[in-house]
Amino acid sequence: MDNIVNIHEAKTHLSRLVDEVASGAEVIIAKAGKPMARLSPMAPVKKTKKLGLLKGKIKVPDDFNALLDEEVFAGFEGR
Repeated sequence: MDNIVNIHEAKTHLSRLVDEVASGAEVIIAKAGKPMARLSPMAPVKKTKKLGLLKGKIKVPDDFNALLDEEVFAGFEGR
């Protein structure tokens, strides 16, 4: 059921009304008993993933998967 509040009450209790709306309720704001505005929950925003965003901007070296030198291994192992 819709919750109808007058504009003064809406100004006074805006935080509470927003919490109610966020949980799925709908609130009608009236002025002099006449409905003027509707507060309703926002639809969830779907974030789209854009593949290939860095295509052409970075280069992976040909030897990327090559084994490291013994000296580099030693540095990682603390030798």
